[in-house]
Amino acid sequence: MKVLFIGGTGQISSAIVRKLAKEKDFEVWLLNRGNREVPDGVHQIIADVNDEEKVADAIKDMTFDTVCEFIGFTVDHIERDYRLFKGKTKQYIFTSSASAYHKPAAGYLITEGTTLANPHWQYSRDKIACEEFLMKKYREEGFPVTIVRPSHTYDERNIPLGVHGKNGFYQVIKRMQEGKPVIIQGDGSSLWHLTFNEDFAIGYTGLIGNRHAIGEAFHITGDEVLTWDQIYRTIADALGVELVPYHVSSEFLSAAGDKYGFDFEGSLIGDKSVSVVFDNSKIKRIAPNMTTYIPFHRGVRMALEYVLTHPEEYKEDPEFDIWCDNVIDALEKAKKSI
Repeated sequence: MKVLFIGGTGQISSAIVRKLAKEKDFEVWLLNRGNREVPDGVHQIIADVNDEEKVADAIKDMTFDTVCEFIGFTVDHIERDYRLFKGKTKQYIFTSSASAYHKPAAGYLITEGTTLANPHWQYSRDKIACEEFLMKKYREEGFPVTIVRPSHTYDERNIPLGVHGKNGFYQVIKRMQEGKPVIIQGDGSSLWHLTFNEDFAIGYTGLIGNRHAIGEAFHITGDEVLTWDQIYRTIADALGVELVPYHVSSEFLSAAGDKYGFDFEGSLIGDKSVSVVFDNSKIKRIAPNMTTYIPFHRGVRMALEYVLTHPEEYKEDPEFDIWCDNVIDALEKAKKSI
């Protein structure tokens, strides 16, 4: 089976590429700029996918069983793919986002039929628009689309968090190590799914070439459900430190972060501040082996082991650190003034 990845070296897609590269039944191709190493046996088309003319020329004599899109974020990206791959693939898998589901949904249990709507995050609205374009092409022309909606997927180099600055997770880890208070959105009791990328790859590869997946949408998430307090405490346990949690409402964080360019309206109010529990029964009908093989208490230790032994991953963020102190100081003063 000949499979093309648009991208293929990112946090999610790299695990899928590694998995397929080990299986003799797959011929794996990547379309990207060629800036990162790829597994042995993987073929590459070196091009910027936005250079449509160059890509069209590179694939003019090629067809694929499946094309997997991982770097399509807006409708113009997907329109480009449609022009490039119409008639050249038996399946086009678009990577959308579970943040596209309505927040909060009418019920706490999220299925693929849950309404798509997110007034708080442009990223999510763009993904919804991409889905609508593709499903229109499927209904009217039979364009063979499959939609995948990941939730919070991490890998061996990343620590999933709710609140962090522009440089990512490291400053929060540093605050934990220093015994400083760590901001957690809400009261820490909202529920969340975390998925290690190797587990995600099991569900995703079950969709590749599967006729039952055409014209359908699937979210792919782990089965493990944790509160945000449990997530942060698990990180602290892995670091061997005592967590000092400081709970702040998402609305306050959004307002306080605006002038610093922290988009907490989208990432919190539009996503992580709301409890979500995913019904994974649909993907498990297609990929029965899809389950949580790497629970968070193991996955986070793998990630921390890598990060703490690679100083180049120490991306400090003094602006975010000062902002955290200022938010906490302001709230403590407000308590005393009442």
